[in-house]
Formats: sequence, C-alpha cells, structure tokens
Amino acid sequence: MELTAQALAPKRTVAVADLVSLTKPRLSGLVLFTAAGGMWLSGRSLSVSTWLLTLLGTAGTVAAANAFNCYWERDIDALMTRTQRRPLPMGRLDPTVALMFAWFLTAVSLPLLFMGANALTALLGVMAMASYVLLYTPLKARSHWAIVVGAVPGALPPLMGWTAATGSLSSPGWALFMILFVWQLPHSLAIALFRKQEYARAGLTNVPLELGDDVARNHALIYSTLLWPVSMLPYSTGIAGVGYVVVAVMLGIGFWSMAFYGQWKHLGATWARRFFFASLVYLTGLFLALGLDGGPR
Repeated sequence: MELTAQALAPKRTVAVADLVSLTKPRLSGLVLFTAAGGMWLSGRSLSVSTWLLTLLGTAGTVAAANAFNCYWERDIDALMTRTQRRPLPMGRLDPTVALMFAWFLTAVSLPLLFMGANALTALLGVMAMASYVLLYTPLKARSHWAIVVGAVPGALPPLMGWTAATGSLSSPGWALFMILFVWQLPHSLAIALFRKQEYARAGLTNVPLELGDDVARNHALIYSTLLWPVSMLPYSTGIAGVGYVVVAVMLGIGFWSMAFYGQWKHLGATWARRFFFASLVYLTGLFLALGLDGGPR
C-alpha cells in the first residue's frame, strides 16, 4: 500500500497543477491587483474579512470564467501554439472534470462576494462571468468586435472592488472601469497582431484578419490617444492628486508614442510584441501611481 501511495502522489500533483492552470493564474493576478486598487481608492476603512472575502470571491469568479473558457475552447486551444500544451488539449485532464471544477468555483466565489462585500458586487461578478463565457468566448470566432465585448468583463474587477467598499456605482468606480476598458483595446490588438497566424489557424478572427494590419495599428493608436483623457478621470472624480496626473501624462506619452511609431513605420509582429509589454508597463505604472497618490489620506 505504501508503494502504491507513493506511485499515485505525482499524479495527484499533476492533477492539481492542471486544475490551477485552467484558472490562468497570471491573468487572475492582474485582476486581483486592479480589484484591490478599487477597494483601496475608496478611502474606506474596511475589515480584514471584507478585504479577504472580496478578493477571494473576485479571484474565484475570474478563475471560474477562465475554466469555462478552457472547457469550451479546448479544440481551438489544440490548434494554437501558446495554448496547445494546456491540460485539456493535451488530454491530461478529463473535460468533465474541468467543467465540474468551473461550476465548483462559481458556487464558491459568488456567495463569497455576497457575504464578504454586498449583493451589488456579487451581481457584477455574475455579469463579468456571463459576458466573458456566453458573449466574448463564442464571438471570438465570428467578429473582430469580440475585443470590445471582452473588454467589459475585463474592466469590471476594479469597479467590483469599489462597490465592495462603498456599496454604490459612483463616478470614481466608473472612472476605474473606463481606464481598464479602454486600456484592454490596444493591449488586445497587440496580441492579435503578433499572433495573427495562430488565430487564423484556429478559426478565430480579429481586427488584423478581418480588416488588415494597418487598420489594427490605426485602432491601437486611436485607443492609445483616448487613454489620455480617460486616465485623467481619477483626478477629476477626486480619488487621485496632481502627482498621479504627472505620472499618467508621462506614461500616456510613452505608450502613445510607441503606438504612433508602429503605425507610422507600418511595423509588424516584433513591434506588436513590444507594444504588448509596453501596455503592461503602462497599466502597472498607472495603478501604482493611483495607489501612492490616492486612497486614504
């Protein structure tokens, strides 16, 4: 019996790792970062349990949506280089187990949001999950507008953090939502550009495939320009100061300049990959500035 248990131990470890991979942990980390930002910027004094349950519930909701996505797109994932080694395309995990895991995360995370925060935050969690799984996921194979639809659930976590702290859908919370919504558009276009062939091979569509690379770069430039006024919303709604504005302007100039250069020179995949990483630097810097120049005073 001892030898049998030892032999089974590695398999259990692989199974747990495979289940965790369904949640897309790196993406969940970004979600927690922005949700915590929404709570912090409220300036409210919150209990440890509120912080813990809200962040766990938010992470669980996003993890459930990602697990559902992995289940529905397992055949598509097998055709894309960046996803073909996931547990479902590789056959390491039974699809039924993945689906049950997604439902389990749903059943745990939504009550956590309701108990730890409030009904409004739990409702936003339902909206984020439903729009990601039922709208964005099937639309990826049908229209380049999928990135706009997908930006909605991606922008909800900071608003959920705000409502968890305040219980209301007030303008500062919407300001955070708008920043994440607009930011995701050039971020997603960068991915679409440097992974265009993978999308085509998997039967998915996006702006470069439907409208061409020039249009995609032009859209990225337009959205990067729109980020300038949108990034000023935290200042105009009173949750950030002048220090934040200075950082936001500097980050905006750098990000916009990179988008402009890519469009001007008609650059390809190498530029798009760098633009993608620049978008991550932009968002991280912006929320760090918000954290340092906003929140409790």
